[in-house]
Amino acid sequence: MAEEDYGSFVDWNQMGDLAKSSGPTKVDCKDLKEFKLMARQGYWTKNHKLRAQVYQQLIKSIPCRTVTPDAEVYRDIMGNAATKKPSSNIPLPDFVDGSPVPHYCLKAEAVASAHQVINCLAGQFPDISHCPSLPAVTSLLLHFSVDEAQCFEHVSRILACNEPGKRLLDQTFLAYESSSMTFGDLANKYCTAAHKLIVATAQDVLEVYSDWQRWVLGDLPFSHVVRVLDVYLVEGYKILYRVAIALLKFYRKHKAGAQGAQANQQQQQQDSSKVRADIQTFVKGIASTVTPDKLLEKAFSIRLFSRKEITLLQLTNEKSLQQKGITVKQKRRNVQLALNPDTFSSEIVSAKEMRDIWSWIPERFALCQPQLLFTTSNHGCSLNRFYSHCEGYEPTLLLIRTTDSDVCGAFLSTDWEERKRGGNKLSFFGTGECFVFRMKPEMERYEWVVIRHPELASSIKNQGQEDTAPSEGQNSDGNSLQQPDKPAGELSPFLSARHFNLNSKNTSMFMAGNFDSIIVGGGEGNALYIDSELNHGRTGKCATFDNPPLCAESFQVALLEVWGFQDAMAS
Repeated sequence: MAEEDYGSFVDWNQMGDLAKSSGPTKVDCKDLKEFKLMARQGYWTKNHKLRAQVYQQLIKSIPCRTVTPDAEVYRDIMGNAATKKPSSNIPLPDFVDGSPVPHYCLKAEAVASAHQVINCLAGQFPDISHCPSLPAVTSLLLHFSVDEAQCFEHVSRILACNEPGKRLLDQTFLAYESSSMTFGDLANKYCTAAHKLIVATAQDVLEVYSDWQRWVLGDLPFSHVVRVLDVYLVEGYKILYRVAIALLKFYRKHKAGAQGAQANQQQQQQDSSKVRADIQTFVKGIASTVTPDKLLEKAFSIRLFSRKEITLLQLTNEKSLQQKGITVKQKRRNVQLALNPDTFSSEIVSAKEMRDIWSWIPERFALCQPQLLFTTSNHGCSLNRFYSHCEGYEPTLLLIRTTDSDVCGAFLSTDWEERKRGGNKLSFFGTGECFVFRMKPEMERYEWVVIRHPELASSIKNQGQEDTAPSEGQNSDGNSLQQPDKPAGELSPFLSARHFNLNSKNTSMFMAGNFDSIIVGGGEGNALYIDSELNHGRTGKCATFDNPPLCAESFQVALLEVWGFQDAMAS
């Protein structure tokens, strides 16, 4: 086959030295160890045709599911479409999570071919729910494919790999999120100085580390990522971790050099998105300071870095996320509440504001209609009447208007009758679906802190355990709160809050009530506290929701409403 057949999608003007063909023209090797050595040494890096043939050989050797779609399947599905000019206007599947197709050295029209291949893959692999690295892998392999069908077959085999203990691409949110936590574990252990830099500068470390795969598959220049691909196809997923840690080490060195003239300037935490953008800029421009071989040399210089350790960390992190119910990306359709203006009447929020609040609630309740259960204007300012009208309803929406005209509230997942299980003690109950919010000066929702910081999952109690809530005026961090410890070693060390400057205590204190008060949120304070006369309230920062005060810290209640959720389909 002619050499140019392997580069029909390539813009050779962008390939630089990689456009030249020199060095060996064939590989006479079937031993995996020898292949591993040749891949690390870059045996086929100077010959595009040889590299393409080696990739084909390596990918064909991947153990796959019995039924794995091949090039013929692609041709059958696409039919005449394969001969037509593809369009890059075809949107990518949701599971790529907004990741674009990197152009690398592709011709402009070849990007549309990548879109076409990815969408065909989506149809053949319906079990993929989250795979942000797929566009980069597809784009890379398209550089070394004869046609779209061959690229489709190669990516299919990578996705369908079923070798025990081996993984090539994360295909679920659970796998992707736990890999980010695992990367944090490894960074903390193998490049401590760089990890400390991220902790010192980013408000949310896990958010920064969630980009680790994109650094390698997406941000690296083509000359560098193709050398990573050489080794990745031989050695597998752990290579991505090695290279990402090497990038983190180089980034730390880069920052140390840049701050050399400002050595005495104290580092300040900044928005995580700025740190993410800074790392992305560095990785994209790494060719000016680090060669591909130097990058791999740094990656392989990390000692005692084993696949077994990675696997154990990954399994531990997956288990911890599953225990906390964090298995899918919280991404939902925009559900609009269809309010009947003739029947809806609130003295606190308008119909538009209620629709906005409705867009925040869990999706399974979004089609329900609001049902007024209690209002102080009709039922009086009595906590006993509050309970009698609200018991038996789950979930409920609490709305408060203060005498200063501030509006705030909470979505409460659990029936208030649950409070009786604590006897006379003020005990917390509820689930992680609870959240608090304010309407003014601007609308803002504050979810359970673990949804935004999964690394805090270690602080959540086992189901059925209860915390004793502090009485009014008592510090919720006091000794009266007994926090059962997790057995040592049960969770990944990366889950420790010390890496994130976050308080790991009291992060599952959702709602509580007794005869003289109701409380929402706990730990270092309460998001909302209302007294027995439903007249006086307080609000402050709490560990459960990591919220600021929702209005004036001490306030008078002008009006309080509780809304239930009525099934619109019920007869």
